[in-house]
Amino acid sequence: MFKLIRNQQKNFKNELFSGLTVALALVPEAVAFAFVAGVEPLVGLYGAFMMGLITSIFGGRPGMISGATGAMAVVMVALVKTGNDNGGFGLEYLFITLLFVGLIQILAGVLKLGKFVRLIPHPVMMGFVNGLAIVIFLSQLGMFKEKVVVNGEKVSQFIQGQELFIMLAFVALTMGIMYFLPKLTKKIPAALTAILVVACITIFGNIDVSTVGSFIQNGGGEGISGGLPSLQVSTLMDVPLNLEFFKTILPYALILAAIGLIESLMTLNLIDELTQTRGNGNRECIAQGSANVVNGLFGGMGGCAMIGQSIININSGGRGRMSGIIAAVTLLMFILFGSSLIEQVPISALVGVMFMVVIGTFAWSSFRIINKIPVMDSFVLILVSALTVIFDLAIAVLCGIIVSALVFSWENAKRIRARKHFKEDGTKVYEIWGPLFFGSVQVFLSKFNVDEDPEKIEIDFIESRVSDHSGIEAIFGLVQRYQKAGKTIVLKHLSPDCVRLLKKASKTFHPIIEEDVDDPRYYVMTDMINEVV
Repeated sequence: MFKLIRNQQKNFKNELFSGLTVALALVPEAVAFAFVAGVEPLVGLYGAFMMGLITSIFGGRPGMISGATGAMAVVMVALVKTGNDNGGFGLEYLFITLLFVGLIQILAGVLKLGKFVRLIPHPVMMGFVNGLAIVIFLSQLGMFKEKVVVNGEKVSQFIQGQELFIMLAFVALTMGIMYFLPKLTKKIPAALTAILVVACITIFGNIDVSTVGSFIQNGGGEGISGGLPSLQVSTLMDVPLNLEFFKTILPYALILAAIGLIESLMTLNLIDELTQTRGNGNRECIAQGSANVVNGLFGGMGGCAMIGQSIININSGGRGRMSGIIAAVTLLMFILFGSSLIEQVPISALVGVMFMVVIGTFAWSSFRIINKIPVMDSFVLILVSALTVIFDLAIAVLCGIIVSALVFSWENAKRIRARKHFKEDGTKVYEIWGPLFFGSVQVFLSKFNVDEDPEKIEIDFIESRVSDHSGIEAIFGLVQRYQKAGKTIVLKHLSPDCVRLLKKASKTFHPIIEEDVDDPRYYVMTDMINEVV
């Protein structure tokens, strides 16, 4: 910890102000997502505090902020409802599920699965960023609503008239301060300054606007005042821990763990690009999992990385671990001592900050390049953006990766070629170019004419590579066809790993593989393949 503090001393002012700004922005987000999940606001705030503190200290990405998120909240609400339908154990179901979520995420880190984030194509990344920016924007529109009684029932509707104009004016003022202040000086944190200016105007001007306190009350909560998180072991033991219970919660645990890991690793990747540094995905998985375990034990709603608050932190100058620690500790101070002050902060100021996050997050360059990149890349970008808004991040990213992989396979399947020539002794040589895998098998086989070929055949793989079992089976079937026709076939210039695969697959390949190679090109190709692998 002392080493951590020493490392942050040079940039402590930026880290401090960034942390305070993030803490203010976390309050309405955590409360809103708690309402979405069907739990009390304090459960969301405790979750944001514990997630933020643990991941800031132990996570793999300094400067990234974690807390209660909407992507996980929409899954949690079904889990909480299931628990309430089974004897009123809604919260207990959630807390025990978080223990399994954390263990799954820790296991992912231990198994070093975090590195697979590198397999995410750039169009998927751009689609993720754009979709998430739209989601953040749409979530802020909910702040323009209020609860009214219609026919004896409370319903939400958009504010109107003077109240709407006042809120829009303060949102515009916040955005204006955040845009113009950095052009005058960068010594003063723009986001924090904007929040404080708008808060002072509304409080000292006695202007009636929606505040954090009124937002909580409209949602059915009482406030954000509370004590320290307490151990929930006795509460958890009240739940009937039988087979039916575990069959209920485990699917939710897997889904929540997957959503949390995908959103965290994608956010980590984005922060890497913004800061031109590199985080540790596996370490982040372990930290996220540990934080969710602590949430389950101490009564928080859990969560994962928050792209909006992470962008606020980075743009405010928070590049180290201290900003996240300050944000988490400040959030706890709000709960313990400063609830009455924080509840007076106008929602319009926080909405303005989040709107600036939306503008900064959205990849506006995608409009410029949409007609310049391959058509399928454009399709993937738009698809991921749309699915992120319609469904959730996990579905969008998985669909984007699957579509990109299929397109890649299809394009490579068409690239296999066979150059043909004859030696002086009448042997026909097929020089194969391109990867041989499940997608290119049919095209590969179509290059050969067993019936019309001469008695001796050579298949030269100097510029090809057998990539999977489908390729092995294709070669095996081709060899059998030539041998049944009474013809001699030789396989040349196979890479060492391909030779091992083929010989392991069948003894048929042992006598027909030529391993005594004197062609210098062969050694160049195998060396290149080994370097890539």
